[in-house]
Amino acid sequence: MGKLIVGNWKMNASAAMAEALVSALISGVPEELFARGGGMAVCPPFPYLAQTRAQLAESPVALGAQNVYPADSGPFTGEVSTAMLAELGVTLCLVGHSERRHVMGESDVFVREKLEALLQADIRPILCVGETLAEREGGRQDEIVGKQVRAALEGLPEHWLRRPIVAYEPVWAIGTGRTASPEQAGAMHRSIRAQLEELGGAELAAAAPILYGGSVNEKNAREILQQPEIDGFLVGGASLKADSFLAIARHAIG
Repeated sequence: MGKLIVGNWKMNASAAMAEALVSALISGVPEELFARGGGMAVCPPFPYLAQTRAQLAESPVALGAQNVYPADSGPFTGEVSTAMLAELGVTLCLVGHSERRHVMGESDVFVREKLEALLQADIRPILCVGETLAEREGGRQDEIVGKQVRAALEGLPEHWLRRPIVAYEPVWAIGTGRTASPEQAGAMHRSIRAQLEELGGAELAAAAPILYGGSVNEKNAREILQQPEIDGFLVGGASLKADSFLAIARHAIG
């Protein structure tokens, strides 16, 4: 399985910055990453999706979104539907990011609704899961992350269960400069894969991409990727710098 490197810009950039960043990414795309079955994607803020799609038209880099609302249309001021995302060429979408869960108060039930809406629209969800520092220090990380995985995926039809990408992002390591040790990350990825095996069988679990996110940068990426369970990264701050993001992608080639 090739490695997948996804950049989450969060609420950052301007139109000019986005254009320059994507242009630099396109010119430096490591073709070998794609030749090995891997990939790259960027998730800009909503206002820059259209211009980013136009720039990526001839590029293998995929376009992702950061959020979605689980309704086709209606009186949901400020929200964006799956149909709107699909019209803009979005093929991936984050769901359950820790900032949506902990800052915006999104529940497991709401995350599940979003995930199902994305699957119905044939947009591949990137399901984000992770524990807080208190939960980690209390030794509850497997319990908490397992609960999030099951709440999002349990009971899905098999053809849908094969679609989501899972991203493990310890809440205590997002934007803090702290990173889970390679051993901690690897152990949690194994735990998530065990959950996926319970839900869909060994073959599905083995094939499911599980990414790591949490202050990933060009300095720690190579060491983290030495853990065999880690299939790529969901990159935050480092994805806003083309050189850093491309360096991470090159580490994913091996």
